[in-house]
Amino acid sequence: MADSAAGKIAVIVLAVLRHDQRLADMAGGNDVSESTVRRWRDELIGLLASQAPRLDRALMKVAKQGGEVVLIDGTLIRTQRRTGRADRRNYSGKHRSHGLHFLALTDEKGRLIWISAARPGRTHDNTAARHDHILAHLRAAGLGALADLGFRGLDNDIRDPVIVTGYTASRTHKLTPGQKDANRVLAVGRAPVEHGFAHLKNWRILTKLRSDPARATQLLRALFVLTNLEVNR
Repeated sequence: MADSAAGKIAVIVLAVLRHDQRLADMAGGNDVSESTVRRWRDELIGLLASQAPRLDRALMKVAKQGGEVVLIDGTLIRTQRRTGRADRRNYSGKHRSHGLHFLALTDEKGRLIWISAARPGRTHDNTAARHDHILAHLRAAGLGALADLGFRGLDNDIRDPVIVTGYTASRTHKLTPGQKDANRVLAVGRAPVEHGFAHLKNWRILTKLRSDPARATQLLRALFVLTNLEVNR
C-alpha cells in the first residue's frame, strides 16, 4: 500500500514537472488539496536536488572514466516578469527577455554532468564561471573545456590553456583560413552541449518559470537528476 501511494505521488509530481500542469488541476483530479500537491512537489524536488553532484566531484568522475575535455555553456531559463527594481537584474539584453542564468557542463557526448546555481539573467558567462572557480576546478581535475566566445578571456594562460574558445575577428584583424577552420572544428566539438540543454528543457515547467526564483536552483538540479536518469536508462 505504501509503495502504491509513493508511486501515485511520484506520478503526480512528474506530471507537474514534465507538462507544467497546474497544481489545482492535479489536486482536483486526484481528490487531494492543492497545498498537498505543492508539498509533495517541494519535497520531491528537494530530495532529487540533493543528489546532484558537486562541481569538483563531477569533474573528477569524468577524469577517472578517461575523459579529457568537457563542454561548458550558459543558458537563460525564462521567467515571468515581476514588478520592482529587483527584477531588473533578471533582464538579459542578449536574449531580450527576463530570466535566470545557469551554467552547465556536459561530457563530450552532451550528457549533463553539472549545473550551477541560478543567477540573475543579466549575468555574463565569464562572471558566473569565475564565481564558480571553473578554471581552478578544471586544472585540479586535469581536464580541458571547449567553450564559445562568451568565455573568451576566462583563461589567459597562453602556454597551457585549459579553456578553448576559438578566434574572433576585429575591424583591424580578419581571421585567417586556418583560424576559420579551427573555429569550425571547435563548433563541431561543442555541438553536443546543446543536446544536453535540449534534454533539460524538455521539462515544460521550464518554458517560463512561474515559481519563486529563489527556488529555481533546487528545481534545476532536481530536473538535472531526472534528465540523466531518463537519458541513461
